[in-house]
Amino acid sequence: MRIVVLTTDNREPHKDYANPQPHFGTAPAALLQGLALIPAIEVHVVSCIRRPVTSPEKIAPNIFFHSLVVPKIGWMKTLFQGCVRAARKKIQEIQPDIVHGQGTEADCSISAIYSGFTNVLTLHGNMRSVARINGDVPFSYNWLAARLEGFVLPRTDGVVCITTYTQRAVASLARKTWILPNAVDASFFDVQAAPDLSAPPIGLCVGTICGYKNQNDLIRALDPLAQGKNFRLVFLGQVAEDAYGREFLQLIRERAWCEHIGFVNREELKLRLKSATFLALPTREDNCPMVVLEAMAAGVPVFASNIGGVPDLIQHEVNGLLCDPQKPETFRAAAARFLDDHEFASRIATTAKQQARARFHPQVIAQAHLQIYREVLGR
Repeated sequence: MRIVVLTTDNREPHKDYANPQPHFGTAPAALLQGLALIPAIEVHVVSCIRRPVTSPEKIAPNIFFHSLVVPKIGWMKTLFQGCVRAARKKIQEIQPDIVHGQGTEADCSISAIYSGFTNVLTLHGNMRSVARINGDVPFSYNWLAARLEGFVLPRTDGVVCITTYTQRAVASLARKTWILPNAVDASFFDVQAAPDLSAPPIGLCVGTICGYKNQNDLIRALDPLAQGKNFRLVFLGQVAEDAYGREFLQLIRERAWCEHIGFVNREELKLRLKSATFLALPTREDNCPMVVLEAMAAGVPVFASNIGGVPDLIQHEVNGLLCDPQKPETFRAAAARFLDDHEFASRIATTAKQQARARFHPQVIAQAHLQIYREVLGR
C-alpha cells in the first residue's frame, strides 16, 4: 500500500528554516514512528513551507519526505490555494492508494480533499469548538479555521476521530467516522517517573497559557493547599500576549510555590515528567490532549478536567482523576489526594502506564490506521 500523509512541517510555524531536518506535531510524528515499523507499506510525507529548506529524501527506510515551497499568497489569505495546487501536483506524481490529511486547522485537510485520490482526515483540534469557546472574532485565524473545518468534513471519505467527543462533533457532517486515539512517541514509555522524595513534590501543568487552558483558576484553587503543604507547581508553555497571560504572570510573581519555565522541547518534557509527582490539566476545552497520554506513558499520576475527549482517556480513580473545571475546588481535592496518598498515586500511575502501552503505542495505532485505510479502499 502506498500512503500520502499531509502534515505540517513545524519548521514553518517556528520559522526554523535553517534546520535541515523536518519535525512534526507530536501526534503525527508518533504515527509515523509506527508506520516506519511496517516495511510492507510505502509512505510519502508531504508538507508545504514558505521558504526553500534542506530536507532528507527519507525520514525512515519506508517513509519519503517531500517539502513543497509555496509563496505567502498561497496560504490562509487565499484559503490555502497555493498549498492545494502544489500538493495536488506532487500527489499525482506519487500516485498513492490513499491520502491522509492531518488536522483541519491549516492546509492539510483541504489539500487532501482536492488531491484527486481517496482520502481521510484526522481532527486533532475541534476548531469549531475552539473558536466558539474563545469567542474568536470573524476573520481571525481560528474563525477561518473553523469555517474551513465545516467545509472539508463533508467532502472527505472518512474522518478519524481521536475521541468520542470529536465523533459527536462531526457526526452530522462526515460520511464515515472511526474512533482512534493519538499515538504516543515510543520514547515516553521508556520514562519511569521517580520523584525525589527528599525534595518538595512537583506538580506539572503543560500547555499554552491561555483562557481556555484555565491555568489561572488552577493556581487560585491550590492557594489554600499551598498554605499547609510544601509543594511546587511548575508551568511549561508559552504565555498568550493578552490580559489572561498578564494575569497569569502576576499570579506567578505573587506565589513562591509557582514557577513558569516556558516552552520546552520533548526531551526536556521527559526529564520534567520523570521528576513529577502529578500532572494537572485544568482545561475548559480539549480533544485528546497529548500531555495526558505522555504523562500516562511515563507513569505520572494525572488529574484533568472532565470535559471534551478527556473522559475517553481517564477512568476516574482507575488510571487518573477527573475534575470539574466549573468547580475549581475539585482540582484542590485531586492534588491533595495525590500528595497525601502515595499508595493510591502509585496504583493509578501503574495502571495508566499499562493501559497507555496497550492503547497508544505507535505500533498499535499504526496497525489500526492500516485497517481504516483498507476499509475505505474496500468501499
